Amino acid sequence: MPIIGMFNRKIKLGVSGRSQTFAILENALTSSSKTLWYHCASLGEYEQGLPVFKELRTIYPDHKIILTFFSPSGYDIRKNTDIADIVVYLPLDTVGNAKRFLNLVKPELTLFVKYDIWPNYLLELKKRNHRALLISALFRKDQSYFKFYGAFMRKALSAFEHIFVQDVNTQHLLATIDYKATTVTGDTRFDRVYSQLSQNNTLDFIETFKDYKLCLVAGSTWPEDDVLLIDYINRTDKDIKFIIAPHNIKANQIQKLQEYISKKTVLFSKKANKNLEDYSVLIIDTIGLLTKIYSYADIAYVGGAMGSTGLHNTLEPAVFGVPIVIGKHFEKFPEAFQMISEGGMFPIQDKKGLESTLNNLIENEKFSQISGNQNYNFVKKSTGAVIQIIEFIRI
Repeated sequence: MPIIGMFNRKIKLGVSGRSQTFAILENALTSSSKTLWYHCASLGEYEQGLPVFKELRTIYPDHKIILTFFSPSGYDIRKNTDIADIVVYLPLDTVGNAKRFLNLVKPELTLFVKYDIWPNYLLELKKRNHRALLISALFRKDQSYFKFYGAFMRKALSAFEHIFVQDVNTQHLLATIDYKATTVTGDTRFDRVYSQLSQNNTLDFIETFKDYKLCLVAGSTWPEDDVLLIDYINRTDKDIKFIIAPHNIKANQIQKLQEYISKKTVLFSKKANKNLEDYSVLIIDTIGLLTKIYSYADIAYVGGAMGSTGLHNTLEPAVFGVPIVIGKHFEKFPEAFQMISEGGMFPIQDKKGLESTLNNLIENEKFSQISGNQNYNFVKKSTGAVIQIIEFIRI
């Protein structure tokens, strides 16, 4: 991995970060420290676990919270989170690393989120009779747990005292390998996004830019999404505003995106002293604002599903009662199937599909409002996972 890291910045960051983990823990913990340990693969899993983490912070105020990440994209953005006392990369999954890590941390409770399973760590937790839970779990039948060669991974799952699953399909899959300590609680992300409604989502510069006009917010877009969006923006004669928040905010990518758009475009980073209401397109070349920006959307496009990168978070715009347009590759995202079936989400195949779908939503205000309300209702009725998990932990 250090060799590969010479050619890949993300891997290099992970290698460098993992090399510091044990020193950080040794300096921050003592033999008498009481701890909880949360592990998340990346930022998405962190957001998923956050409502549970917040509740546990109040229940265990005297414990030190250790939060570990596998991915630099999670660690870099949340390394200063106030939900944890120590944020580090999890050292690679070897028997030696697992023993050394747990000798230092000694967690009273361990939470893993979704499906980032590290078998050596889990089996070491089991040997020491430490309490471990998996929350918001989501499995597929093509994963190793359910194959003839998956005995080692199945054994790792047995370290969990209980698994809180997102859906019945996952519960049934686990039953096929004789794991039955499960509860269908749904996805904790619903609790997370629903809590956004109680927060202050005001962004004055967005209000100025929108200028009371209909606004399409395209979030977490990739080049495959941008091609379609640019074509629509350049050709439409409708008087609407567009906000694009690309997944990749590297300067060269942002520059290309801006160059291809023929309408008057401004970057978030260059908005100072500009009359924002005079621009048709606003490109958000920073991170951390998208959730609030969705509150200003009349229509949302969520990126990732036109290519192979995976659909990004559709619940963030859904909670604001916004109709959502996505790409065609959403097979691994059950919430997408549900919102499509309930009439709040619209998958498109190509430029023509995007144009007809957006025009329909723009021209038919009542239809658009009904679709958006379906998404809000879907989020609201799906909350409650956190309460069930916390009640179990308290037992």
